[in-house]
Amino acid sequence: MMKYFYTLTLSVLLTVSAVAQELRCNVTVNASKIQGTNKNVFSTLQTALNEFVAGTKWTNNTFAEMERIDCSFYITISEYSGSRCSGSLQLQASRPVYASSYKTVIINHMDDEFDFDYVEFDRMDFDLRSFKSNITSLIAFYVYLILGIDYDTFSLKGGSAFFENAQTIVSYAQKEGYKGWNPYENVNHRNRYWIMENILSNLYSAERNAYYKYHRLGLDRLVENSMEGRKQIMQALTDIKRSFDNQSEMSSAYLKLFFDAKSDELINIFAEAPPEEKSDAYNILKTLDSFNPNKYVKLSQSEESFPFR
Repeated sequence: MMKYFYTLTLSVLLTVSAVAQELRCNVTVNASKIQGTNKNVFSTLQTALNEFVAGTKWTNNTFAEMERIDCSFYITISEYSGSRCSGSLQLQASRPVYASSYKTVIINHMDDEFDFDYVEFDRMDFDLRSFKSNITSLIAFYVYLILGIDYDTFSLKGGSAFFENAQTIVSYAQKEGYKGWNPYENVNHRNRYWIMENILSNLYSAERNAYYKYHRLGLDRLVENSMEGRKQIMQALTDIKRSFDNQSEMSSAYLKLFFDAKSDELINIFAEAPPEEKSDAYNILKTLDSFNPNKYVKLSQSEESFPFR
């Protein structure tokens, strides 16, 4: 089933195109902090992870080459003992904005609880319905998270099936003793468990709907009608704020996921808005993004050029 329905030309291309893998993904393993060991193991790991992502069919849908999701996994190994690797993952993914050359970041996430066991030439086995290894569970979890968010930007809650797959991975990994999968491990409620708990909770339904409104009704209209595009983006932010006005705290992992990807973009979007609209954006953003409240002061000073051309 086609994911994007932009133009007749695109529809024709999708019909005749050969089946392509869903992701255009680059996995990098940086082990520069590790001293006095055979570094070949990390090169082998990097190759194996790239082959694992590229060689797995993650959906039942057909992707044309131009539809593939651009993403990167940057793994930093900070500790290595025996077969245990510990470090972090910097994850980023983007999708195109209609009628422009601009690509919008849909996720920009750092996972500092990234640990796994790996022996050189280990097979990258993965089964959604059982736990095979933490490294394949970690990578698969984030692949499904990327797919879920991407699909949510194109249709209302369109990524549900992928989020449910990510939740299944969480449920199997919780029993295995690795960090980041359990609710009690993270006092800020922002690890992998809490990301999925937020996304799939009815309490955060407004946030999921906002992904669609922000991207499909907002960003994708900016070039043709900047006023209407900004209006929809502002409405998405207003919907999120209304949701949180009815909640006791604003430490949502889901909200942080959104603003880690969107804070710089939002400043650019509203930089050329009329003064009153810019002021409204500033007031709502400094309230919602409690992680970077001072960042949006730039809205009253920014002269940055409009990026969506």
